[in-house]
Order: sequence, then structure tokens, then C-alpha cells
Amino acid sequence: MLSSKVRIAVGCGLMAAMAWAGAPLAHASNELVVKTESGKVRGEWSSDHMVRKFLGIPYAQPPVGKLRWHAPLPAKHWHGVRDAVAFGPHCTQPALYADMVFRDPGNSEDCLSLNVWAPPAKKHDKLPVMVWIYGGGYITGGTSEPRQDGTNLAHKGVILVSMNYRLGIFGFFAGSGLAKESPHHAAGNYGLMDQSLALHWVHDNIAKFGGDPNNVTIFGESAGSMSVSTQMAAPSSQGMFARAAGESGGAFGNLTYPSLASAEKKDDAFMRKAFGTDDIAKLRKVSADALLKAEVNPAYGRVGFMPDIDGWYLPQTVPAIFAEGKQAHVPLLAGWNRDEGSFSMLGHPPTTLDSFEAFAHKAFETNADAFLKAYAASNDQEAARARLDFAGDNFIAYSTWAWIEGQVKTGDAPVYRYYFALGSPGDMVHPASLGAFHSDDIEYVFGNLDSRRGAHWRPEDYALSNQMQNYWTDFAKTGDPNGSGLPQWPKYDAADNWQVMHLEPDAHAEPAQHRDRYEFLEKVWGNHPRSNQ
Repeated sequence: MLSSKVRIAVGCGLMAAMAWAGAPLAHASNELVVKTESGKVRGEWSSDHMVRKFLGIPYAQPPVGKLRWHAPLPAKHWHGVRDAVAFGPHCTQPALYADMVFRDPGNSEDCLSLNVWAPPAKKHDKLPVMVWIYGGGYITGGTSEPRQDGTNLAHKGVILVSMNYRLGIFGFFAGSGLAKESPHHAAGNYGLMDQSLALHWVHDNIAKFGGDPNNVTIFGESAGSMSVSTQMAAPSSQGMFARAAGESGGAFGNLTYPSLASAEKKDDAFMRKAFGTDDIAKLRKVSADALLKAEVNPAYGRVGFMPDIDGWYLPQTVPAIFAEGKQAHVPLLAGWNRDEGSFSMLGHPPTTLDSFEAFAHKAFETNADAFLKAYAASNDQEAARARLDFAGDNFIAYSTWAWIEGQVKTGDAPVYRYYFALGSPGDMVHPASLGAFHSDDIEYVFGNLDSRRGAHWRPEDYALSNQMQNYWTDFAKTGDPNGSGLPQWPKYDAADNWQVMHLEPDAHAEPAQHRDRYEFLEKVWGNHPRSNQ
């Protein structure tokens, strides 16, 4: 176990370590009052007096009443100084994941707020800005989770912003009545529009906090990473950021969004079954609690709502936009974790070589031999690893690979790929047997390992977390993750033999392994894959 002084230096950064206990730092009192386009906000200092926190700032009008299922509108102006010292409510959602812990008032439709963590103000500051988009399958998530607290990244000399966005039935319902009332004949994607409006808020306001609106990095994990790939494709968000980073997820392959027509058909049928009507005016009068209960009721046949290709916010599929080179041409840092599929394999009988081969023939039929060549195994142990790898590829890794490849082909900007491979020590929610599981990287990137309940961290965890914070913030500063004292991270391209940074105790880059697997999946699935999980 590291000493407390070393843990502070590694986990929180050198600046925090220099703020010795019992000695509050002198700052100008006006640093905590910032004038935004909507009005003045008053923040507070972090416990170490090294970071200014502005929490729960409204960036949009409450999406309630007639504004339910409506594109977000900018927040109205307020008079006086608004306290920004507490998180706003998270957007209405079911309680699905035990590792999601919120520090806010709870569920609410009135949830469109954002948070800013900023270093002490200095005259003529133009600090790089990192805008975080949380994950949760477009169903759950919120900005108040301790693991996503921005204090430690702000210690690294960046400004961190995170926003709440509408989820599930409130963020992505796409009934045909909504398209009829829309001047763009579009429906759904309200959660994505929330993200976009928040990016415009950052562009218009972040300079007042000391940030550079021309040096913004968007980054996210899981559905947040899918959102990053989507915002790169969305015309309304282009120009609002200079760099992008994604952790485990892209709106490609088996995660490509459905058409508006498909979403309308399913969503109209859902509402008629759940509430006896698909009339939008009547549905806007249904209580949020009733909508939420219906959303998670499998009897109504629509558990989970996703973005769609509405012809306006997303004029084409995300892969098509990338294929035509119409996406944001910005540097990209992206990758995934070694054991992305470990959750989905819980409860399955142990994989043997025989059972793996049987699975291959059932799932891939005439392509089984090619599958078994790509996911080669010669004994039970290798078969178990190959089955786990495929589970992760099918779940999220293949979609991330396809996004990365799409940006390499047409993005006209550097791409950096990683592979997070340090297995978890286990905690109150995740047994160590899950390995480097899906979402395991969040606390490392944010420097918030100690927020995970019941985890007994090792020295190598704190060291890797510090490296990852430096890689991510260096990327935000310059578009290149490399910096002083860090193992060299090469670009990901054919000219350099597809180098991948392995994030583990001995962090190092090496040529991509198993490229043949993803090329096989691309050939078999394309953008119309089948789920074989």
C-alpha cells in the first residue's frame, strides 16, 4: 500500500500535493463568481483550495410539459447571483447498475444542468477544456457520480465540464407524432441534442472560467463514447470541439442506430400498448413515473430507447458520414478494455474447446471455419479466452474498432488507440474474476480510484491512473497524448504497423493483435450485424 503522501501525489497530481494540510491558499474572492450568458453563478473551492467547482448550472430550459420530447432551448436569463455549489438532479431513469452512485437530489425531468471544475483563475488564461459525456446505455447515468468528479483532472491544468442529458424514453422516444410536429420532420435524439447544446454553452461561456473555446476535447465511456462518435458526425456539433476521445464504444457495426421509420413503428406500438394512445399531446400529460415504469416493463416490448437516423440531426448513419469524410476532422484517442465481455459471460458454463467449436457453428454457420481461424484455440484454456474475447468484441469492442478505422481512413487527423489490460483487484460490486471489465477504466482516467467502494488498490493501480490522467490531459492540451516521463504512444496507422498502447503496469506500445478478427467481423457483419452473444 502506498503511503498517504505518495497516494496524494500520484492520484491527485503534484499541485494538490503541494497544498499542505491546514494552510488554505489565498485567492481573490471574485474568482468564485462568473458571469455566464444566462446570468452570474457562484461556485466554491475544492477541499484542497486548488480547484474552483461550479455545480448544477442550467444550460437549457426544463424539458417538461410542452418541452418534453422537444429540442432543448437555451436556459432563460436569471437576475442576481445563482449559487452553483450542488449537483442538479440526474435525468429520470431506472435504477439498473449497483456501481452508479449519485450525489444529487435524485430523478427529475428538470435535469439539464452542467458542472465546471477549473483551476484558480489567472489573467489571460486559455486553458484546454475537457467535456465529459457519461455512459449507461442511453438509459442511465449522471454527472454527480464520485468516479466522474473532475477535481483531479483539473489539477492537471485543464477545465473539466460534464453535462446531464435526457435518457431512455425521455431522451430517445421517436413516435410518429413528434416527426409530424417537427419542422424538420424528425423525432428522437433529444438526449444527443442536449449534449450538443451543452457544447454550444461551453463555446459561448467557458472563456469566463479561464478556458479556451477553441481547444475543447469531448470524451466519454460506453454510451458516452458512442455519443462522442455521434457528435463527430452530427453537423450541429462540428466546430464545437478540437479533439475527441472514446472509451469502449462507437455508433458503428452492431451499435449502428436504427432508421427513424423503424423507431417510429416500434415506439408508436409501445405507447399504444402501454397507454392506449400514440397521441403526443396526451402522452406529454402522462406522469414521468408512469412513463418510466412502462419503459422498464418487458410486457410492453420496448426496454430501452436509442438514438435514430432522423434525417436532420443525423442526416445519415454515423458510419456513412465517416465513410464520406463528412465527420469532424479532429485527433482521436480511443480504445477498449481487455475483458469487455466478462459481465455477459457470468452464469455461463465453463467454455471448453468442444463447446466453443459448437458455438462457432451455431452462431456463424457457413462462416464457422473462418471464425475459428480468427479466434483460434487449441485447448480448453485458449477456447475460454477466445470466447470471452468474442463476447467483448460482439458487445462493444468491434464497434469501437470500426469507429477508429473509419477515422483513420477519412479523418485527416492523428489517431491513437489503446488497450486497457490491468485486471481489477475486485470491490463491493465487481469480483476480481471480471478482470479489466467494461467501465473499469473510468476511475483511472479521472484519478478517482478511491471512490470505488470496497476496492483494495495496489501501487500499480495508482501509478497507471496517474499515467492515464497525464495521457488524456496531454491529448487535450495538444492533440498528442505524449508528454514528459510517459512511455511513447505512437500514432495508429498502417505506416507504423498499427501501434496500440497497452495500458498496464508496464505500459508499452506494440503492433495491434488480432486485426484479423475485426476484419472477419467486418466482412461478415458489415453495418448490418447479427447479435451472436
